[in-house]
Amino acid sequence: MGPFVPELISDQLNLIVALFIGVAFGFVLEQAGFSSPRRLAGVFYGYDFTVLRVFFTAAVTAMSGILLLAYFGYLDIQSIYVNPTWLMPAIVGGIIMGFGFIIGGYCPGTSVCAAAIGKIDAMFFVGGGLLGVFAFGEFYPFYHIFYESTALGAIKVFDSLGISQGLFAFMLVVVAVGAFTITTIIEKRVNKSFAPSLEFKPIKHKIAGAGITMLGVMFIFMPSRQAHLTEKVQSASYGASHSVKIMSPDELAYRIIDKENSVQVVDMRLPEQFAALALPGSVNVQVKNLFGKELTPILSDRRVVKVVVGQSDKESQTAALLLQELGYENIAMLQGGLENFQKTILIPKSQATGSRWDADVNTFRANASMVISQMIANAKNEQPKVAKQEKKIQGGC
Repeated sequence: MGPFVPELISDQLNLIVALFIGVAFGFVLEQAGFSSPRRLAGVFYGYDFTVLRVFFTAAVTAMSGILLLAYFGYLDIQSIYVNPTWLMPAIVGGIIMGFGFIIGGYCPGTSVCAAAIGKIDAMFFVGGGLLGVFAFGEFYPFYHIFYESTALGAIKVFDSLGISQGLFAFMLVVVAVGAFTITTIIEKRVNKSFAPSLEFKPIKHKIAGAGITMLGVMFIFMPSRQAHLTEKVQSASYGASHSVKIMSPDELAYRIIDKENSVQVVDMRLPEQFAALALPGSVNVQVKNLFGKELTPILSDRRVVKVVVGQSDKESQTAALLLQELGYENIAMLQGGLENFQKTILIPKSQATGSRWDADVNTFRANASMVISQMIANAKNEQPKVAKQEKKIQGGC
C-alpha cells in the first residue's frame, strides 16, 4: 500500500487490503471492457478508444491524488518506489509488448482479467505469457549485456525535461483532455454507428474537461509541501509568533556526559559536515526527510527532548520550527548552533562575567571539553549513526 502519514494501514493489514483492491481493480477492468480483445484492439484500429480514455483517467486521477495527499501531508511521496530505467531495453520491450497486444488482443493484466471470467483465448494468452517468461529466463545469458545497458536510474520525466513537477502535471492533464477530444472525433468518424463516444453527453464532458484543466493550472502554482512549509517558518511573522525552547551548550554538554536517554540530538547539517564532527549520540537528518514517515520512531516520542542542531542559530531555529509545524512535540534547539557549542564547550576559553559561578562554569567546560572530545574520538571508530531509511513502497502494473 501507499506510504501514508500517519501509517493508516499496517504491514499486517496490507495483504488483506490489497486483496480487496485487487478484486475491485479487476471489476473495474471488466466494466470498462478490458476483457474484450475487440475493444482492446479498437485502440489500434481507431474504432474504440475506451481503453485509452480509461488509462488517461487513471493516470490523471492517481497523479492528482498523490500530489494533493503529499501536499497536505498524508502521503510520504519520497517513499514511493520509482522503477529504474534502462532506455534501449525499455524501447525494445515496449515494441515487443505492443506487437503482442495487437496480435493477441490483450496485455498481461487484461488477459488475467478475461481468463478469470472464463475466456478461452485469454487463457491461451496467459499460457503463452508464462512460456515467454520461461524462455526469457532460459536465454537470459545470451542478451544480459543488452538487458542491463543504457541504465538511467530511477529518473522522473519532469526532472529529465528540466521542468517543475506542477508544470508536468498540467501538461499531462492537457494531453489527457486533448486525447479525449481527438479520439472522440476519430472514433465517431471510423465507427459511425456503434462508437462508444456517441453516448457521451457533450455538456457534462465539457464541464469535466474544464474542471480538470483548472486543477492542472492549480498544480503549476502549488509548491511542494517542503518548499511551502520551509518558506512559512522562515518568515519573520511566523518566527515572532512561534517560540522554540532553547537549550544552552552547557546544558547539552551536561546531558551528553550524563548519557541521558531522555535527550536525542538531531543534527540537521550536511552529511559531510556531520562526518567531520558529530556530537555523541547524535543522528544525522536532512530537511527533506522530515516530511516522510521514516523518522517517526525517532521524533514522535514525546518523553524525549529532540535537540535540533544546525551549523548556525538560524539553521537550528528553522529546523526546530519545521518539526513543530509538522506536529512533533518536545522540540528544542541548540543555542547558537554547533558553532557556539564548539566555542563554548569543545574549545573553551575562560570567561569572567562577574558572577560568583564563573570559576565553576569554567571548570565544568574544561572537563566537558576533554570528556566530549574523547567521546567524539571514540565514535569516529564506529559506524556513523544516520537515520534509518525506510524501504520504498513498490508496486504497479
